[in-house]
Amino acid sequence: MEPLYEEYLASHGTIVKPYYWLSFSLDCSNCPYHIRTGEEARVPYTEFYQIFGFPYGPTYPPTKHLTFYELKTSSGSLGQKGHASSCTGNDTHPESMLFEVNGYLDSAIHNNDRIRHVILYSSNSPCNEANHCCISKMYNFLAKYPDITLSIYFSQLYHTEAEFPASAWNREALRSLASLWPQVTLSPISGGMWHYLLSNFVSGVQGATVFQPILTGRALADRHNAHEINAITGVKPYFTDVLLQAKENPNIKAQAALEGYPLNNVFPRQSFQVPSGQLQPNLTLDPRVPVVFMLVPYRDLPPIHVGPSPHKPRNIIRHLNMPQISFQETGDLRKPPIGMPVKTAEITGQFTSSKEADEKKKKRKN
Repeated sequence: MEPLYEEYLASHGTIVKPYYWLSFSLDCSNCPYHIRTGEEARVPYTEFYQIFGFPYGPTYPPTKHLTFYELKTSSGSLGQKGHASSCTGNDTHPESMLFEVNGYLDSAIHNNDRIRHVILYSSNSPCNEANHCCISKMYNFLAKYPDITLSIYFSQLYHTEAEFPASAWNREALRSLASLWPQVTLSPISGGMWHYLLSNFVSGVQGATVFQPILTGRALADRHNAHEINAITGVKPYFTDVLLQAKENPNIKAQAALEGYPLNNVFPRQSFQVPSGQLQPNLTLDPRVPVVFMLVPYRDLPPIHVGPSPHKPRNIIRHLNMPQISFQETGDLRKPPIGMPVKTAEITGQFTSSKEADEKKKKRKN
């Protein structure tokens, strides 16, 4: 079949129409070139801040989606880097564009058999809503290329809260995708990964700006994302808790402030579960206060696994069907389903012979 995309050579890489019929549109500032490769994939710092919410924390509502990607060989060398942006005119997500059958990523992998790892750094976690089907397309892609591993890092979760009509669908799809571990990993962007993105995908950032501190608001959002994706999928994500590092390191000045920081003041729409005694509601702290003043080594990322693993989690749902529950019943999907009642009985003693049992009965009658 003919490919869906068209690719053109640019000054520092290529620009790609993900769908050859796209044209310039007043409704979308990125049309028609939503995929850019090489150094063409860099975005201005202001755009990175607005979409990814770094360094201050997420911005609501997320009106645009942006996904950076890397294609790497089995040795870890970079084959290609790029980005895909959402189309506001056609309401299309970046992951939906990238993982289309006969789309750009399909062609790139097909034409370079050395590629073994696809790494996504997304502003939002992938969804499986009817207009996008991002996770379904990922599933089909991985079935077509079983030797490829997919690592997804995200800045914020997309439509997983109960207030969104498709939240149950998205959570179920994330569980199903995570069940492909270790071929697939889902984790929040955290720690030194933020500095890595600044260095490799953001333009006009140099020197000390690349290693700017991770601020409290951003660190709290990363911690919340790690907690939520673990609750949704049952798979522990890779996560660098810079808040914990700040508490354990006496040289970091923000330590005292962090111990009394009211987490719920950062994002009123979200709740954070923390041990009792850790919060001091009468204290406030500007979420722009830095909590880390050093680069967390990006090389500390876990190795990319290929092939079966003896530690693969068990009892994980592997289908993408919509769960048979109403949206009113999805307030807390982390609660286990109600099972059948179980009768319990306590054994207080055991007779060694029927003769002793008969003697006991005679004594009770007397």
